[in-house]
Amino acid sequence: MHKFLKLILSVILTVFIVACSTTGERTIYGDEIDADSSIQVRQLTHDDTLRIATLNIAHGRKDSFSQFFLSKNTIQQNLDDIAQVMNQYQPHVIALQEVDTTESFNHVQYLASQAQYPWRAQVSNVDAGFTSYGTAVLSVLPLMQSIQHTFASSWPTFNKGFVLAQLAWPSSDNKTTQKIDVISVHLDFSRQSVREKQIKEIVDIIAVRNNPTIIMGDFNSEWFSSESVIKSLSTSSRFSTYKPEQPAYNTYKDKRLDWVLISKELEFTDYNVLTDTLSDHAMVMAEVRFKAIIVDDVSCYYN
Repeated sequence: MHKFLKLILSVILTVFIVACSTTGERTIYGDEIDADSSIQVRQLTHDDTLRIATLNIAHGRKDSFSQFFLSKNTIQQNLDDIAQVMNQYQPHVIALQEVDTTESFNHVQYLASQAQYPWRAQVSNVDAGFTSYGTAVLSVLPLMQSIQHTFASSWPTFNKGFVLAQLAWPSSDNKTTQKIDVISVHLDFSRQSVREKQIKEIVDIIAVRNNPTIIMGDFNSEWFSSESVIKSLSTSSRFSTYKPEQPAYNTYKDKRLDWVLISKELEFTDYNVLTDTLSDHAMVMAEVRFKAIIVDDVSCYYN
């Protein structure tokens, strides 16, 4: 009976949040980048490989039923566990989804501080007064520009969206830098038709950008479904993903819903799904580099 009451309350809160949330169709362009100069930038070994990660943090509830029934201290402890894993693997860039951005407890700022990430970009795709959350990118490398976007409203489900952060990736000799766009995205879970429209919004916005691009996040889409947006994006665009038919990379129970897509200039050198229980989703860790190209029998690279 107690579990049933919790379920009813959760549904009521969900309906209220959706009713109060933003209407979507909002894009903010510009240099709305947060940089915390008090964070000491860790020394990074550089071998022309970019370490990246993505995680739907589920509002810091870990594998609990709902964040609404957890204390702030419990959520903070759960975020500490995420920060510990971030410190262990030290990705240069991490994409986060379902990350709370309320003034009383901003999870983006907290994780950035605990895991020593001085640069961050975020967008609140849902803002209902007592709750605010969306997507974010944390980086140890300088961010130069951001695009913050909330998809068109998808009533009765929550608004979703993405944040794009442009970072400066230095060459191994630190003499030049390459601009790379990193996108943290969360797509609708309920309907294929909505996901298709949301993918189109992403493609339309980044169509005019010529930077190498990494798209990471919770796509709520499986490769083997009859109308997979992941498969469509990977087979009909400049993006590809890592071994899409391998069940070893499932991220949500027995499903692979969290993906990393890279543009044609890049290639994967490593890809793993972590076993740490940080959320109801698993964290994906990957390494990418620029592809080698052959010019007059000499190996060169895109950057």
